[in-house]
Amino acid sequence: MNIWKAGIMGVVIGDALGCPVQFESRETVTKHPVTGMRGYGTFNLPAGSWTDDSSLTLALLDSIKRIGGIDYTDIMENFVRWLDDGEFTPYGYSYDIGRGTMDAIRKYKRARKPHKAGSDDERNNGNGSLMRIMPAVLYCIDKGLSDRDAIDIVHKVGSLTHSHIRANIACGLYFFMARAVLTMDGSLTERLQAGLHQGFDFYEDYLVNHENLEYYNRLRDLSSFAALPDENIQGTGYVVDALEAAVWSLVTTDSFEDALLKAVNLGDDTDTVGAIAGGLAGLYYGFDAIPSDWIAVLQRREWIEDMVTNIELK
Repeated sequence: MNIWKAGIMGVVIGDALGCPVQFESRETVTKHPVTGMRGYGTFNLPAGSWTDDSSLTLALLDSIKRIGGIDYTDIMENFVRWLDDGEFTPYGYSYDIGRGTMDAIRKYKRARKPHKAGSDDERNNGNGSLMRIMPAVLYCIDKGLSDRDAIDIVHKVGSLTHSHIRANIACGLYFFMARAVLTMDGSLTERLQAGLHQGFDFYEDYLVNHENLEYYNRLRDLSSFAALPDENIQGTGYVVDALEAAVWSLVTTDSFEDALLKAVNLGDDTDTVGAIAGGLAGLYYGFDAIPSDWIAVLQRREWIEDMVTNIELK
């Protein structure tokens, strides 16, 4: 399996599926639930349109593919090209820009210091780093890096825009789940649980203070977590909520299609929860499990498919 194609296309498809109902409440979405790829809605765009989640994911992927590795300055330069010039977008202009991401890119443009750009303020714990972390995760998995080396990269890539440790932990747990999905046996829930066990064990040793790790405690036992009713799951822009909503959608379904529909029908930050869930779903179910009619309408599909092939790492 081409893990890059499965993971990245999963992210983009999830983003596009949730795009038309982004910011709508669950009550509103329930009145006209998402059943497939559709257009217009929030941004008044055609079916298959994707947002900043995919743009920044593809900007990160472009840097990794072109260089064959991780170059933090080059990544930020790609982010600038996205913001200012509309690169890595469906229609040549950037839209749906998170505040933390906007502030970080503007700060980088002033000083050109990538590791000083992302704020570590507690209020900067949106999901803007988690939504685009998949290429860095796949790089670390593809290279077979140690836990410590992988988390160092994942944290640094996430911190380009969101450098609070709570947002870093979400990206790290995503790495452990993705690696377990690709390398372990068993059901999706079993693999995610194994990855989370590894992640929690790592952070309990890595962190001096466990306060921010405790925000993710509901993910320690996925059987109990899956039993929660949907009213206990919030698909907001807060990084903890977004990761929980994505994982909950995965462990309460048994197909790529059902997982993503469940994710986006939670309402609120639908494109991002869809993207986060879509990445892991793509890695588990594979590219061929993505409904063909969803792929058919994806904007700039051929360009994206070219992006996710022939990736050679140094």
